[in-house]
Amino acid sequence: MKKDEGSKAITFEKRFYTLKDKHPPFSVAMSVYGKDNPGWFDRALKSIAIEQTIIPDEIIIVVDGPVPDSIKKVIDKYISICKKESCNLKAIYLDQNRGLGNALQLAVKKCSYEIIARMDSDDITVPERFERQLSYMVSHRDTSIVGGQIVEFVGEESRQVGRRIVPLTDQEIKNYMKRRCPFNHMTVMFRKSDILAAGNYRDWFWNEDYYLWIRLSLKGIKFANLCEVLVHVRVGKDMYKRRGGWKYFKSEAKLQRLMLQKKIINPVRFSLNIFERFILQILMPNGIRTIIFQRFARS
Repeated sequence: MKKDEGSKAITFEKRFYTLKDKHPPFSVAMSVYGKDNPGWFDRALKSIAIEQTIIPDEIIIVVDGPVPDSIKKVIDKYISICKKESCNLKAIYLDQNRGLGNALQLAVKKCSYEIIARMDSDDITVPERFERQLSYMVSHRDTSIVGGQIVEFVGEESRQVGRRIVPLTDQEIKNYMKRRCPFNHMTVMFRKSDILAAGNYRDWFWNEDYYLWIRLSLKGIKFANLCEVLVHVRVGKDMYKRRGGWKYFKSEAKLQRLMLQKKIINPVRFSLNIFERFILQILMPNGIRTIIFQRFARS
């Protein structure tokens, strides 16, 4: 090793332990299932278990139903790696697929620490993500959930196709929630006790997160988003295709009715939201929907 490389390694090691001493322990909650790409899953775990300036104290992975051996090998690989990094990785295997909401509900329950970060099985977290969020949580103890911005890419990480920018302050987030989901789900870090008090994650087709934010808002929980990009997110035609169809529209419409009933939105806003979603999710072809999401629903 060259002298300057050795100095960098020592500097990073000192910085890592200094940061670790300053912040509380935390868990990461993940879910993986049979159709996930094992290579992408490996890259996602590498970004949180190896590349972070603050390594998690614990990673909880709920394996949502039967998975191929390639997924199991990735989990076993990182169980071994995490032991060397003083990070405890636990995998909970379910006999059958129960869906993301139910899987995350179990993951949250099994997390040992009050602070929990969410992570998806195919995205890539930036190295400073946990450091930034923990610093915010420590200095803003009245805030129960903090997320951040995302960059979306197709194929190679360098092939960026858009960003999803969400508002920063509590009031801005709650106003934005009246129209769209106010957090990038894969970026959030939250306090376990508040999530449990709101009823934890629940099954709600493609809207498990939005449903949870609504229930947290009704309890007066304080929200925040950081201005920095925290996660690089894989996207593609399949993702935009999933954002259409009757099943997805009905799920969103049901959520809008809930917000209307709870007086989060008024009848005018409800009607506008339903109209916009009907056009985008039912009438619009997948190819045009992809363009709309990339150019207008993203920045």
